[in-house]
Amino acid sequence: MADAVQEVEQILVIPTSLFHEIGYFQGFQEEDGASLAKLLDPEQISYRPRPEMEQDPSFKQLIPYCLFTCGGKYFFYTRGKVGGEARLKSKRSIGVGGHISSADVGKTDHPYQEGMKRELEEEVSTARVISNKLVGLINDDLTEVGKVHLGVVHVIEIEEPRIEPREASMQLPGFATVAELVEQREEFETWSQICIDYLALQR
Repeated sequence: MADAVQEVEQILVIPTSLFHEIGYFQGFQEEDGASLAKLLDPEQISYRPRPEMEQDPSFKQLIPYCLFTCGGKYFFYTRGKVGGEARLKSKRSIGVGGHISSADVGKTDHPYQEGMKRELEEEVSTARVISNKLVGLINDDLTEVGKVHLGVVHVIEIEEPRIEPREASMQLPGFATVAELVEQREEFETWSQICIDYLALQR
């Protein structure tokens, strides 16, 4: 009997043209929720096959990119060789999150929030969350990965510096101050570098 064909993941995307209409930028842009609301307009979003979207810059995949913090320190890890985005292997990261899937639709009125919650629960176990604040958007059209993704940055404060990765692709976890992250900036993936620069400006 032939193996069942694995179902292709359908992920949330927006037309890149919409991003340009709302206000194109390169790097980090602070966000209070107004732009995200326009990006998540039900008339604009769609769910398309992930393999195709990874190669199609006419669409942007919306990715929650969550930074966990406690006592002035931020969670970091190294992306291992198992699972995850192949183009980011062996890079260090301060962001946790992933794609919003069609499987997140219908559970609540907010598939983006539902998808972010699911991704975080799949990837890490944390101490009690005190707050979750949307702080900005990341766009990086200078890299192949960045051309097809748009990051939505959240800073999540937790009660104590305790995070246990649930994914084999998340290795060598720890916490570091912003100053330490700045010193080691070149070891991190591009989105994390952009976030580190933002955090450094907030000090």
